[in-house]
Amino acid sequence: MNYTTGTIAEITGAVLHGTGKRSVAHLLIDSRKLSHIDDALFFALRGDRHNGALFISDLYARGMRAFVVHALPEKVATDFPEADFIIAADTLKALQQLCAHHRSQFHYPVIGITVSNGKTIVKEWLYQLLKHNYSICRSPKSFNSQLGVPLSVLNLNSSHTLAIFEAGISQAGEMDELAKIIE
Repeated sequence: MNYTTGTIAEITGAVLHGTGKRSVAHLLIDSRKLSHIDDALFFALRGDRHNGALFISDLYARGMRAFVVHALPEKVATDFPEADFIIAADTLKALQQLCAHHRSQFHYPVIGITVSNGKTIVKEWLYQLLKHNYSICRSPKSFNSQLGVPLSVLNLNSSHTLAIFEAGISQAGEMDELAKIIE
């Protein structure tokens, strides 16, 4: 993956605050696992029990300079003068849109596995059967959620000749979103 913050804002239909020239090769969703600071983009995801935006100040102090947020932080000019912010109404949807775009860049076969139980076992079984004939990108562990599937798809690159992804749902309508990402 290699984009700029400006390109990501365009892909996701979000608003850019900053130069848009910052290079992005890695995505970060967990502030505790800070790596690749120079070319990482932090998605400030919100959920019932967490709000990634609460960690922006700490991440900025540690060198992070690119963020996807649902609202621009207060005092952005004084507290985050070197940062690029991509403002998206829904940061998870923005992540999914970016990953769907990334997926569209590759045109090799993709196997999608979705059943009530046994997705990971089937995925690993297929991998074992096919790994000698294909260079395979596959979901790590059991990354099959609204967050896991996009993170799996980000691993696609031009060295692969086949992809195997698992997808699971916990609410009605989620498979529609996952299908757009896996395609």
